[in-house]
Amino acid sequence: MSLLTRILSPRSGSSDGPRTLRLGIAGLGTVGASVMRMIARRAEALSAATGCTITVTAVSARDPKRDRGIDLTGITWFDDPVALARSENVDCVVELVGGSEGAAKDIVEAALAAGKHVVTANKALLAHHGNALARQAEERGVSLAYEASVAGGIPVIKAIREGLAGNEVSRVYGIMNGTCNYILSRMEAEGLTFEACLKDAQALGYAEADPTFDVEGFDTAHKLAILTSLVFGVEIDVEGVSVEGISAIQPLDLTMADELGYRIKLLGVAQATEAGIEQRVHPTMVPKGSAIAQVMGVTNAVTIDADAVKELTLIGPGAGGDATASAVVADIADVAAGLVRPTFGQPVTQLAAPRRVEMQRHEGGYYIRLTVHDRTGVAAGVATRMAEREISIESIVQRRSAKAEPADARAASSDPRGLARQPVPLVLITYAATEGNIRAALDAIAADGLLAEAPQLIRIERE
Repeated sequence: MSLLTRILSPRSGSSDGPRTLRLGIAGLGTVGASVMRMIARRAEALSAATGCTITVTAVSARDPKRDRGIDLTGITWFDDPVALARSENVDCVVELVGGSEGAAKDIVEAALAAGKHVVTANKALLAHHGNALARQAEERGVSLAYEASVAGGIPVIKAIREGLAGNEVSRVYGIMNGTCNYILSRMEAEGLTFEACLKDAQALGYAEADPTFDVEGFDTAHKLAILTSLVFGVEIDVEGVSVEGISAIQPLDLTMADELGYRIKLLGVAQATEAGIEQRVHPTMVPKGSAIAQVMGVTNAVTIDADAVKELTLIGPGAGGDATASAVVADIADVAAGLVRPTFGQPVTQLAAPRRVEMQRHEGGYYIRLTVHDRTGVAAGVATRMAEREISIESIVQRRSAKAEPADARAASSDPRGLARQPVPLVLITYAATEGNIRAALDAIAADGLLAEAPQLIRIERE
């Protein structure tokens, strides 16, 4: 049976009669409830578009007594989601439990083993087990669909796999975490600290009580690993993603970025190079005139660089019940229409082993903020160390302290007026250089005793 098209067998009526796709939904949180409402609201349109009646026959969730605002009349309730996945009354399992291990993994494996289609929004599961699950799905001739796993309601998976099938993609990058984009947008607009914006994000429900997964870049890394496989035809390699978060960003960095013509965004970037494929997540300076720089708040955006279309940017809601349900239902509609495609664009047996490119080999421009001791010769010492590593400086900005404070007895000798000079920021913008050379130069500057605190390093992603 072809992996490109698989016609569903009729579930009711004669051999020429109407077909029915029976769904089992595991997880009835915000997204699961939105999926059920959307299927009910769009039932006639979905049937007309797919030639198939879509019906929910089974559900599973932790609390059967919770009022979710949806009608479960006539739907079988399963306390055990794995039993739901194996039920003979289910053709397609919709996994909305979340997490890379435990129940989510058990549900999907059980469904695939039983020859059932799977639709999931679970980026962590795919990032860690996507290769094995894709192999299992393709061996059974069923679909493993995951549009909702990357960028919420933005149809980026379909755009890459289907809409850009005739293109060779050289780079894909984007804002894939609304929490981080909200925090950076607020910091820039209001001059607030990271800590203050994070607190507001938590109060508004944009950030979890433990925000580490979002603000340290791991959520974006999972999504990027999925896109990398799809774009470049390689096995998923989430361990090969270099990850940095936004917790070290200070208001001064956003101010300097604005003065220099940039905005700071947390980007996930996958790029083909001669050495292999770079996969990196980190705060990035992007030109203010670029499309992705205009994306503020909790919105997501993905830019695709390809040979035929040149640059394509998709912008939209990256999370939320209705937005994520939109992507889930789009996958369900494909299954109902009888479409089964290779999970990552081509059969998993044909995916290449990824060639990792370590960040030390990355080459590009850099923003470097050094907090240096305010004394003669510091700027020259910094420039010397940069030159030794063949790093060319595009611009340099030094800010003086707003005021000097009374010195103690030991520090008074540093200033004949009896005032202790406060450390000052020294900001450098470099031309293209390798990360290895940048790091080596910064180590040498630190060894010279020129720094008052650890340097800030932000990569520049030019158009």
